[in-house]
Amino acid sequence: MLQLLFFQEVFRRAILHAGPPENFALQTVQEVIKPQKQTKLAQDENQLLENMLRTLLQELVSSAVQSGEPIMHYGQSIDDGETSQAQIPRLLDIVLYLCEKEHVEGGMIFQLLEDLTEMSTMKNCKDIFGYIESKQDILGKLELFARGKLVMLRTCNQLLRRLSKANDVVFCGRILMFLAHFFPLSERSAVNIKGVFNTSNETKYEKDPPDGIPVDFNFYKTFWSLQEYFCNPALTLAPTKWQKFTSSLMVVLNTFDAQPLSDEVGDANVLEEEAATFNIKYLTSSKLMGLELKDPSFRRHVLVQCLILFDYLKAPGKNDKDLPSESMKEEMKSCEERVKKLLETTPPKGKDFLHSIEHILEREKNWVWWKRDGCPPFEKQSMEKKAVQDGPKKRRPRWRLGNKELSQLWKWADQNPNALTDPQRVRTPAITEYWKPLADDMDPSAGIEAEYHHKNSRVSFGY
Repeated sequence: MLQLLFFQEVFRRAILHAGPPENFALQTVQEVIKPQKQTKLAQDENQLLENMLRTLLQELVSSAVQSGEPIMHYGQSIDDGETSQAQIPRLLDIVLYLCEKEHVEGGMIFQLLEDLTEMSTMKNCKDIFGYIESKQDILGKLELFARGKLVMLRTCNQLLRRLSKANDVVFCGRILMFLAHFFPLSERSAVNIKGVFNTSNETKYEKDPPDGIPVDFNFYKTFWSLQEYFCNPALTLAPTKWQKFTSSLMVVLNTFDAQPLSDEVGDANVLEEEAATFNIKYLTSSKLMGLELKDPSFRRHVLVQCLILFDYLKAPGKNDKDLPSESMKEEMKSCEERVKKLLETTPPKGKDFLHSIEHILEREKNWVWWKRDGCPPFEKQSMEKKAVQDGPKKRRPRWRLGNKELSQLWKWADQNPNALTDPQRVRTPAITEYWKPLADDMDPSAGIEAEYHHKNSRVSFGY
């Protein structure tokens, strides 16, 4: 207990210390822990320091809550040489410096950040996450990233679970953008290797027709029932589900064909889009069905969902059981052509919009292949540069006949002209000596089979 009080007193003084952390951070740790090594803590010393820091952080947050101040602005401002900071950011900066210089275990700063977000309200979490974003380059260094990436991923996922996807869209986007920059592109934890669908994203709509309002309720139910398949395209692989899906889709496409949109509607929609704030889901009230059918963006939303579903069914690398049948492929091709035609005729700039969607889906196939290949890293190792030898370059020798051996052989011939004209080397054999092998072949007593006669040898004799 006394050690904890002493630790808190020393670190509270350090937090209020002016100047950059490198001037006093290591000395503060040495004063409290008295490590075996002067500049790097052992495992048990790291654990002791982490427990004490987490306790101190909890007390600072509690004091900030009691004072009514935002926790990232609580306490006396300290000048670190460049800017003024409150106490908690100052403490985090000190720990971050110690982790960066490997004086303490690299994952300690990530653990403190996770504790801080868990103890804070969402309003305070926005300030905390702003601090995380400002330190992204340091936190992403290899020596820190390897130790804390899982903790950071868990912290961000917990924040996303606490946020409302409808009301906190901007904050959710900040977290996702941070994760995209913080983790490498080939990080397997972020690429949904198995292709699992978010089936919890359920679209709720009315099951019973409203009273007193003339609405084609059968079409309304048919239209919104498609979202069940868009949410989980794997359902369509079952023959009965596929038939139900295609019949519902045909009803919707026929309605779109029967109610084409004019260019004036498209131009008006452009003006509305420029001033509109979009939400991530459309309203499903049956009272709005007529208005939504006249909205080009609404139609495009549904038609693009169709193309995404077809693209999933045609995606390469599936098992045989996950592939569509031949009859499904024919129906799919017909439906896809109709969907593309409707997109092309939907104002404004239907052809340009369709071209962009096709380009995006084509690029998506590359991602599918990449994931099915096990997400190989995109980073290529640089080729090592050959060391330049000191001094002038040696000139390669030039050989008269192309290489050393042939040139040496020619040199020997020059030195010994009789080597090629020696009578023992080149001479005409006597006729009896030349024909003797053939005579032996023709002698029945020799018993030489015909296939082994010299006349059949292309090497010895050629006729």
